[in-house]
Amino acid sequence: MSDIVLAGYGLAETRVSHQREPLDIMTEAALGAMRDAGVKARDIDGVFAATAQASLPSLALAEHLGITPTYLDSTVHGGSSNMSHIAHAAAAIRTGAIDVALVVYGSTQRTALKEGGTRAAVAQVPPFEAAAGASFPIGSYALMAARHMHEYGTTREQLSMVAVAAREWAALNPAAQLRDRITVEDVVASPLISSPFHKLDCCLITDGGGAIVVMSAERAAAFGTCGVKLLGLSEASDHLSVSAMPDLTRSGAARSGPAAFEQAGLGPLEIDTVQIYDAFSINPVMVLEDLGFCKKGEGGAFIAEGHTMPGGRLPLNTSGGGLAFSHPGMFGIYTVIEAMTQLRGEAGDRQVAARTALAHGIGGTMSTHATMVLAASAA
Repeated sequence: MSDIVLAGYGLAETRVSHQREPLDIMTEAALGAMRDAGVKARDIDGVFAATAQASLPSLALAEHLGITPTYLDSTVHGGSSNMSHIAHAAAAIRTGAIDVALVVYGSTQRTALKEGGTRAAVAQVPPFEAAAGASFPIGSYALMAARHMHEYGTTREQLSMVAVAAREWAALNPAAQLRDRITVEDVVASPLISSPFHKLDCCLITDGGGAIVVMSAERAAAFGTCGVKLLGLSEASDHLSVSAMPDLTRSGAARSGPAAFEQAGLGPLEIDTVQIYDAFSINPVMVLEDLGFCKKGEGGAFIAEGHTMPGGRLPLNTSGGGLAFSHPGMFGIYTVIEAMTQLRGEAGDRQVAARTALAHGIGGTMSTHATMVLAASAA
């Protein structure tokens, strides 16, 4: 896949003083990505968009931007959707179906909930979970955390350290929503939401959007940009409802990760920074294990020992992630954008020494997974 590059990215502001519609946020992010990549509407022939707040989002966005695409894709299966879009775009580019793809996500879920207007669509609660009356999806992830604690001895302190580490990174990111540093005691003192999760174990609810321009390395050079190289991208899924999850302590990352590494010709020891969709504190623990960065059952200890903190050997969620930076839903595109930011040396105070990066998206209740391996243009 090294002939495909991510040529530009854009982010929409998560906090503004005026009302915006989802299409406004998507447009803001898209225009930023187009400027960054040096392309115009006439150059784009593939539009890939996801949002829970609009029907036919790719077509609507194309019209809004004045793009007349030959390829549209509005695939939605949760927080790994945009990473699937990148995979689809790469395949279309390599077959010659399109030349330049625009991948976009946007949501005003916080405003919609706060103002009582049009609410973001919420996934239907699977029947077994609905009958039990569990909070969805928090209750499903809480089951995974509880089982991991039972089976491997993962502690409450180790889960808390996921949130503590996220805030350490957020403190270095001016765009992060929650920049105050916290302690393990602060996490446990926050309200209990769904045992073992407290409020600070759970992601933010924000507005926001992101966009990425995808093209061949040859075309990127013609536009005067090197881009970030896509070395590997693989996906996996095995269930929808948590009651059908084969093993509450193992995820599809155990399949998508090795496949992406094989494509890239790299292994976990050769990755400089990792960005994982951290909707809840158990996510990085399980996914780090399943991707091979530590042994199964050792993810909690790995994080508690400080390896993912600023100055640690495996910088994780360097933006602050969904726990502290922003979370407008379907966070996968944000993991890719932060990986690009680090590889391009544009992360400011949170910059790490990175020539390679891994981004991992999760959809549903640990249901869909997409693992992407990226490299700086000169790597």
